[in-house]
Amino acid sequence: MGNALLIQGRRKERTLLTRTDVTTPAVEESHLVRAAQQGDRGACAALVERYWDRLHRWLYHLTHDRHNAEDLTQETFLKALGHLDSFQPGTNFRAWLFRIAHNSFLNQRRQKGDNRQAMPEPMTNPLDGPEEQAQTREGLEELAQAIGKLPTELRAAFLLRAEEGLSFRQIADALGLTEETARWRVFKARQKLVQVLAPQLDGESP
Repeated sequence: MGNALLIQGRRKERTLLTRTDVTTPAVEESHLVRAAQQGDRGACAALVERYWDRLHRWLYHLTHDRHNAEDLTQETFLKALGHLDSFQPGTNFRAWLFRIAHNSFLNQRRQKGDNRQAMPEPMTNPLDGPEEQAQTREGLEELAQAIGKLPTELRAAFLLRAEEGLSFRQIADALGLTEETARWRVFKARQKLVQVLAPQLDGESP
């Protein structure tokens, strides 16, 4: 119950975070994890703040549903905080956390079936004019649609590489794969995206 209240409180504060809040050195993260394992609620809160947005964004791209991604993100943190004693010091906490999220996503998909959802809404720059926003939105929509058409296993690996910047070893740890398989999935995802987007790119050539 305490972890649930902690997570709900941090959900309200997460929009105040900046990019630098989630990119502090790994050594500081190891101290946070160790403190959280010893019951430090402040350390638990800091870990939730650090990873909530990026975990939610990844799950949103997998589910294509904002509320679903929100539920899975909360479920992931509840499981992670409830099983911190099982995390092995010296291993990658981020990969461990994303693996919990991936397993939760797979469990939910098995229970509900793989129903297709609406595509995520692309973001435009509010400083652009109407024409620039329209062009940007159109390009992002094409990319979002292309990513959305990828098989789930390719999409999960590709987004961990493209958005999270995880190494192939970390992707393998997060998804329960060999490093070779993780590398292959990212390669195949890129290959498929090029095949899908190539006609649009050719059509823009003068």
